[in-house]
Amino acid sequence: MAFVTQRTNGGWEVRESVRTEKGPRSRTLASFKELTEDVVQQAQSRASGQIEKAELLRAAARAGAPVAPSQADGAAIELFAALEAGEHPRPALWRLMSEHVPTSLEPLSADALPVGEWVTATPRHRGETLVDLLGLADALPQRRRSPRLGFPRLNSG
Repeated sequence: MAFVTQRTNGGWEVRESVRTEKGPRSRTLASFKELTEDVVQQAQSRASGQIEKAELLRAAARAGAPVAPSQADGAAIELFAALEAGEHPRPALWRLMSEHVPTSLEPLSADALPVGEWVTATPRHRGETLVDLLGLADALPQRRRSPRLGFPRLNSG
């Protein structure tokens, strides 16, 4: 059984539990700062049993470990950032992409620009934004409540 755990130095490990005569033990299959395809392959090659990539990704998500975006996700994020910045691929590439992507690649609307900023944001920027939002929620005035609770009158009649 493989699992992901954080080390004291801030790094992460893929570990596996094994049964021995002296009881259960765990051993490190791979160490990483960000879970990449190479780390997954290293863990799979060192494991005593079979480890599915999807299982390892779920374990990393449960532990909160950083996972490198897939090649397609990374390319899509870079493309989105470039489109947001007003850059466009050559017309031939644009046509090729539009033939292979099920939705059209229209120029971004003004409504989509904030989405582009959020998609390309780093985890640190997202965390800072969340802290700002929570601070705003704390600063909102609260409705004063009556010291007495009012219950509806019950009629038995």
